[in-house]
Amino acid sequence: MNTMNESENIELKKSTSELKEAVISIAAILNKHQKGELYFGVANDGKVLGQLITQRTLREISQTIMNNIEPKIFPKINEVIIDGNKCVHVEFSGSDVPYYAKGRAFMRVGDEDRQLSAKELERIILEKNKEKLRWDKEICKEALLQDISSQKLKLFLEKAGLPFDSVQNSLEKLELSSKGALRNTAVLFFAKKPEKFFSNARLRCSVFGTTDTSYSISMQDYSGDLFTLIAKAEEFILTNIHIGMRLEGMRRIDVPEIDKEAFREAIINAFCHRNYYQYDSVNIAIFKDRMEIRSPGGLYGGLTIARIKKERISKRRNELIAEMFHKVHFVEKWGKGISLILSKEPTADFKEVADIFITTFKRKNYSLPREKTVEKTVEKTVEKTVEKILALIRENPGITQEELSLKTGLTRRGVEWNLKRLKEDGVLKRVGGRKSGSWKITTP
Repeated sequence: MNTMNESENIELKKSTSELKEAVISIAAILNKHQKGELYFGVANDGKVLGQLITQRTLREISQTIMNNIEPKIFPKINEVIIDGNKCVHVEFSGSDVPYYAKGRAFMRVGDEDRQLSAKELERIILEKNKEKLRWDKEICKEALLQDISSQKLKLFLEKAGLPFDSVQNSLEKLELSSKGALRNTAVLFFAKKPEKFFSNARLRCSVFGTTDTSYSISMQDYSGDLFTLIAKAEEFILTNIHIGMRLEGMRRIDVPEIDKEAFREAIINAFCHRNYYQYDSVNIAIFKDRMEIRSPGGLYGGLTIARIKKERISKRRNELIAEMFHKVHFVEKWGKGISLILSKEPTADFKEVADIFITTFKRKNYSLPREKTVEKTVEKTVEKTVEKILALIRENPGITQEELSLKTGLTRRGVEWNLKRLKEDGVLKRVGGRKSGSWKITTP
C-alpha cells in the first residue's frame, strides 16, 4: 500500500497504549476541520505495525473517547486490514466546536496538537455563536405590535415594490418577527419611537470652530428611526458645509464641497455596520478642515483598513439591517460602499480609534493658514448662525442667552462667544442690567 502520513486530519498511533494521546488528537482535529480519521497500529512515520484487537479493545476505545471528549461524539470504530496487519480505524466528525479533551481545548496545526490560549478559545466561541449574537436578529422583548408605525412600514414596502398585507404579516414576510415577537431591526426601522427601546438610536452632530474639538459652535442631537436619522444627518451636513454652484444650461446646480453621494454612503454605512451593543450614537463632527463620520464598533470579521481600501470588500455585522437597506436600494447587495466613496472623494480616509470606525472627508475650501485667529476662522462658518441670532433679537430684544441657546442649537459658550463678537464689532450692545436689560442692534 502507499505510505500513510499524518496530516491535519489524519492521526497515526502505534497502539492503544497511546489512547489518551489519541483523545487529544481527535479533539484537536475536530476543532480545526470538524472531521478526521485515526489509526491504531500504525507508527507516526507511516509504518504499519498491527494491533492485537478484541471486542474489549474496540469497546475500550469507544468508551474512552465518549467519556473524555466534550461535547460528546459518536465515532465509527472498525477493525481493518492494512498490509496484512490488523489495525483499528476510527472515523469521527462533529460541528459543535469547541471540543475539549479532558477539560482542555486543542487545535490541530500540521500534524501536531497545540493547546489553545484563552484568546483563541474566545474567538472560536464567538465565531460559533455569531449568528446567535447578532443584535439585529435578537427579539426586542419590550416592544409590541402596536409600537410599530403602519405608515412607516407601508412607505417602506411601497419603495421596495412589495405589497402590504397587515403589520403583523408584513413583518413576518420581511423576517422581522419570530412567532409574533418583534426583532430589534423591526423596532429600529418602523417603531413610532425607536428611542423608547434603544437609547442609542440617536445621531449626534457638532460643528467646531477650529481643526480640533477645543471650540464647539453648534451641537444637535436627533432620535428616531434609521431613515429619519439618515435624512437628518444629510440635512445637517448640507447646512454646515460650503455649497458652490455650476450652471447646466440656464439651471443653477448646487455643488457641496464634499460630494453628496460620498458622504451619504458613509452615513448609511455608519448606521448599517455599527455595533448596536455599544451605548454610543453615530456622530458627525464638522471641523474647519474636514468632516468626520464616526460609527461605534470597529471593522467586523477580521477586516483591516488596508484590505477594505485595496480589495474593496466588506463583511456585515448586521445582515438583517443591511438587507432592509438593500430592499430600498440604500446599499448594494455585495457592498460597494468603499469603492463609491473613493470614486467620488479620492482623498477620503478611514481609520479605527478606540473601537470607533471613522470616515474622514477633507473640506476643499480650507486654505486659511493656521496662524489666523479663531475669530477670523469662525466668522465665515457661523454667518448663518449670526443672522439667526440677530433675527431672534429683533423679534425679542429681551431674549436671554439660554433662550438663544435653545433656539439656535448653539452651546451656551457658543452663544456667549457670538454675542461678545457682535458687541466688539459694534453691531450689538446691551442696554440696562444683565437680568432686566435688553439687546439693541446698532446697525440696520
